[in-house]
Amino acid sequence: MAPKRPQGAGALEKKGPKRGPEPVPRAPGSPELYAALDLGTNSCRMLIAEPRGAGFHVVDSFSKSVQLGIGLERSGKLSRGSMTRTVQALRICQQKLRRNKVKRMRLVATEACRRALNASDFISRVHRETGLKLDIIKPEEEARLAVISCAPLVSPKTENLLVVDIGGGSTELVWIDLSDVPSYDRPQAIMRLHSGFQQPDSNQPEARVVDWISVPLGVATLREQFNDVEDDAARFALMSWFFEENLADFSPYHATEPTERFQIVGTSGTVTTVAASHLGLKRYDRTKVDGLRMTSEQIDTVIRSYLAMGPGGRRADPRIGSDRHALIMSGAAILQALMRCWPTNRLSVADRGLREGLLYAQMSADGVLDTAAL
Repeated sequence: MAPKRPQGAGALEKKGPKRGPEPVPRAPGSPELYAALDLGTNSCRMLIAEPRGAGFHVVDSFSKSVQLGIGLERSGKLSRGSMTRTVQALRICQQKLRRNKVKRMRLVATEACRRALNASDFISRVHRETGLKLDIIKPEEEARLAVISCAPLVSPKTENLLVVDIGGGSTELVWIDLSDVPSYDRPQAIMRLHSGFQQPDSNQPEARVVDWISVPLGVATLREQFNDVEDDAARFALMSWFFEENLADFSPYHATEPTERFQIVGTSGTVTTVAASHLGLKRYDRTKVDGLRMTSEQIDTVIRSYLAMGPGGRRADPRIGSDRHALIMSGAAILQALMRCWPTNRLSVADRGLREGLLYAQMSADGVLDTAAL
């Protein structure tokens, strides 16, 4: 399947209970709660939060590996077992939404449901059994939401920005030119993209989307395509090469050498897992990972260590985790291909993504965020 493009042109999960924390007691008159649910090819994740300043405070969450897209590459359909697992997870989400009395929410599904021949039947089943209405979003909206979630990590010195979101079923890349935007306004300019990549004419310089692409290869789908290759190192090399081949139509792929004012922001479980391994964390700590900058050399060192471990070693490594060990090498192959195309010492690690983008977009549209504080 060809990458999706415009006309004209996943975290190392935190240890502990899968259901997340219990709702935080809220004072009378506190801001209305918002919810964002991301049903991907591999995971079902949800955040419930209240706006606070330029961001938000999470009061409840949920994350579970449901493997919705398992077997999709072969059959073109969501399997009965994967749909049942996912519905069970969504029932928990529905209980959390009701318990927190959430009224403002976006509940979205991505690549697996975009591709599955029986997606409409699955969406109807979810509504029938849980009461939740899932919205299958287009690749452009998924890319846009990933971009705005990373706005707080954009350096005021950055003039060219590449945001990469490595998902289970697809990978979104967005290249943004910020050179005309005053340095103090660059994070806010990214946030203003919540209304669309094509910005309306205004009197102020805006972020310009040079190009974006949605490659239908994520950690689950890429791994499934090369499952028949037995040699671990050979499979990794083939996956990395194949992903790079799918970038050929992305216009910045042939860009000149990035300047010192170029920044890549990577958001995914792969990126945060590599960062945690680089830091040698025995227990995942979001405050140490989110916003960390890694060089190509540091990333390659971690990836070489994963290859040296072999499948058994990766399975036993607590920094990778039992839910991610089977997918980490396909994610690492994507990451290595990206760093090979655009070598830079400005890879910023983002422990944030589609859910955070959904929350930012809702809150920005409602005018409840203090974006001047970014």
